[in-house]
Amino acid sequence: MGWLSEVRWSPYAVGIGIGILSWFTFLVSGKALGCSTTFARGAGMIEKTLKGSKGPTRLYFEEYAPVVDWQWMLVLGMVAGGFLSSILSGDFQWQWIPGRWEAAFGTGRLLRVGVAAIGGVILGFGSRWAGGCTSGHGISGTMQLAVSSWISAVCFFIGGVAAARLLF
Repeated sequence: MGWLSEVRWSPYAVGIGIGILSWFTFLVSGKALGCSTTFARGAGMIEKTLKGSKGPTRLYFEEYAPVVDWQWMLVLGMVAGGFLSSILSGDFQWQWIPGRWEAAFGTGRLLRVGVAAIGGVILGFGSRWAGGCTSGHGISGTMQLAVSSWISAVCFFIGGVAAARLLF
């Protein structure tokens, strides 16, 4: 079980694991692996909490009710798994400003948090607009040979390379 304490795992082993998880998700739930809907449901839950009985009245929430479901558990499992992995590998540390960011933009926390928040909003908007996120399209959709998912996956890579070039 020494592999559990590795700081970096083989991308091939991780890819195989994600493929098996995707297959297992289809087998057990009949649904594709993805997590962006969780954040939309979370927004609905916040709206429901703030508006009370009026709750979310958008048509979107008729199809995607703001409830805790298996995708919520997937997202919580990813956070818990990442934390546990960092603890087991001895790589855990509290860090507001990563070294690469600091070298490019300085140590300002407000800028870092602001850019992260804006990026999160753009990512959330884009994933809802595209009908899925990198896991929904890039993993589940391409596995089903959906043309729209293959186009999305290519655009994810192009956007990632362009953003990395622009920022770093």
